[in-house]
Amino acid sequence: MRIRPISPERLVVALTDRLVGTPVAGRLRVAVDGPPAAEPDVLAGALVDPLRAAGRPVLHVRTADFLRPASVRLEHGRTNPDAYYLGWFDEAGLRREVLDPAGPDGTGQLLPSLWDARTDRASRVGYVRLPPGGVVLVSGPLLLGGGLPFDVTVHLALSPAALRRRTEPGQAWTLPAFARYTEEVAPESFADVVVRVDDPRHPALVDPAPAR
Repeated sequence: MRIRPISPERLVVALTDRLVGTPVAGRLRVAVDGPPAAEPDVLAGALVDPLRAAGRPVLHVRTADFLRPASVRLEHGRTNPDAYYLGWFDEAGLRREVLDPAGPDGTGQLLPSLWDARTDRASRVGYVRLPPGGVVLVSGPLLLGGGLPFDVTVHLALSPAALRRRTEPGQAWTLPAFARYTEEVAPESFADVVVRVDDPRHPALVDPAPAR
């Protein structure tokens, strides 16, 4: 394993080049996975304009817009890390409304948002058509290991100390969920791209060890 420091700007360029150069039938489905402290939504958002400049239509979807209703999400309390790990995010809805329609045999009609957590009601947004050759960026936590059909996976990794330091105090209750994710899923071991972001100003790409 080799760790290569890279500037945030160069990281965006490197990821854009990788995505543009990845052939796929239909549309490219990309996971930008990481805890909120790693700011996966920010990185995914930074990729939108460069991809469009490269001629690739883009839709950015956040898992925060695919939460389950509060009655389901908060059934075991507002600060239950096991419920957060297993039941906050509507993976079935994300697959049905985004990932399957973006797949090789999909219609290309994608729903950018399914649930409005502020009102605890279904979002009132319309479907968006993503043409073949387009890229859908799905950003948020706990995206990997559950069988969601992504073509490229990017994992933003933090050390336990950095994760504790950078997690807002009001969200510290989620830390056991991310520890469980690291132990049970081990996303660093299989993600296509792993980026260490202990210091967001100085990210580093993690290159896998060469096969012997």
